[in-house]
Amino acid sequence: MEIKGTRILPQPLVQNTGVEKKMPRDKEAESFQDILLRELAAARQIKISAHARKRLQERKITLTGKDLDNIAQALNRAGSKGIRDSLIIYGDLAMVASINNRTIVTAMHNEDASEKIFTNIDGAMFVKKN
Repeated sequence: MEIKGTRILPQPLVQNTGVEKKMPRDKEAESFQDILLRELAAARQIKISAHARKRLQERKITLTGKDLDNIAQALNRAGSKGIRDSLIIYGDLAMVASINNRTIVTAMHNEDASEKIFTNIDGAMFVKKN
């Protein structure tokens, strides 16, 4: 287009920032439960490691919002006692958690813990499941 002898080229309204959004491939696509667990945990300041998330799915264990609240309170109590890595017994679920990182590292049903030996922890707690 020309205005008074000056050629003007159209410009896009939004500049390309050079950052492209990556769309997950089918293999990498997250399930609804993964997204839900991640979002609920983030809202309660608890992280669930990829390893723990995989173990929960394999063992068909689901954690509700109330469960995450109870676990968050347990992490708070453990932290106030100076515990860094804890075994948390929650109903029929056994979890190992990093208190400093507020992360569930792994989880299993109590009966799945065949040897019932947990290492690299400096505290253990029983949490009542409401």
